[in-house]
Amino acid sequence: MAKIKALVSFDYDHDRGIKELLVGQSRKPDTPFEIADWSVKEHLTGDWKEKVRTRIRRTDLVIVLCGQYNPTGVNAEIKIAQEERKPYFLLKGYSDKTCQKPSAAKNTDKIYTWTWDNLKKLIGGAR
Repeated sequence: MAKIKALVSFDYDHDRGIKELLVGQSRKPDTPFEIADWSVKEHLTGDWKEKVRTRIRRTDLVIVLCGQYNPTGVNAEIKIAQEERKPYFLLKGYSDKTCQKPSAAKNTDKIYTWTWDNLKKLIGGAR
């Protein structure tokens, strides 16, 4: 069975560490997903939103890592996922810090606790 391809949306300036933890989890032998690591690591020239849109279109879903800030880029990625009708879910990036719900998320979107069991269920559609 093919693994689900997920794009991770995260605050590059503040949350690279938690993104790397998620990538590490994706390498477990029983993981139902793979990370499409198309994170923007440099300033994109031109219409960067279209470049991100192309990346989102190539995935099955978007995992949004919620941190302490409400970054513009993450909100743009959520809006693009919504426009492209890509499923996404919000994952609490820190257990010991307050995590903000991105402003582009719907009122009905829940921030889920990040555990291995939860992650596998969320990837499987339990949201």
